[in-house]
Amino acid sequence: MKLTTIGFWGGYPKKNGASSGYLLEHDEFNLLIDCGSGILAKMQNIIEPEKLDAVLISHYHPDHIADIGVLQHARLIQGFLGKSFPTLPIYGHAYDQAEFTKLTYKEITKGISYEPNEVLSVGPFQVTFLKTDHPVPCYAMRIQANGKALVYTADSSFKEEFIDFSKGADLLLCECNFYQQQNGKSAGHMNSIDAGRFAEKAGVKQLILTHLPHYGELPKLISEASTEYTGIIKLADEFQTISL
Repeated sequence: MKLTTIGFWGGYPKKNGASSGYLLEHDEFNLLIDCGSGILAKMQNIIEPEKLDAVLISHYHPDHIADIGVLQHARLIQGFLGKSFPTLPIYGHAYDQAEFTKLTYKEITKGISYEPNEVLSVGPFQVTFLKTDHPVPCYAMRIQANGKALVYTADSSFKEEFIDFSKGADLLLCECNFYQQQNGKSAGHMNSIDAGRFAEKAGVKQLILTHLPHYGELPKLISEASTEYTGIIKLADEFQTISL
């Protein structure tokens, strides 16, 4: 598996950046995980919109889905220009029907609901879900292929269930929207200490901090998390690639 970070800002994209969006590739299958604001403009440096094979959505906050409509129109226009490609499946939960219905657009995209208590097969990937602690229904994902495991927390404050869910993962892509002196629980987000302690207890091989704040000195998030976790810690960065 190869993970490429396209956008990593929390809430909204910083100038010239993008909010949540990650490209996961394996066996020539291209899966986009979340599709926040600015993702389509940035993604085209890596892959054309019509070459995506599937999209997987954690929840329906705008910083995770704002560019779904843009993606739909990109594929529509490329079809007008003579390109041929199948309907794109967009997987999301069905606990917000108003938003879920928007995943289907003409014959361009098709919204497919995942059942959080069941394993979802998407191309070469096997995905299991965990409901997070966030103001709206949101699901973390454990994605496995070829004996490797990636865990993406999506948006959440820390919960003990994350430990077993993430046990031994090769990579933990963990939201970190707050610094150690801040309590993000009421907002449904983690701070740097939460992320580090989570990674250490789960015994993951590498920790990437994402969904980053727009203020403060971001390298401090690493130094703070490293007081709890002794493994490799990095900040998510634009076009950062990690192969598992």
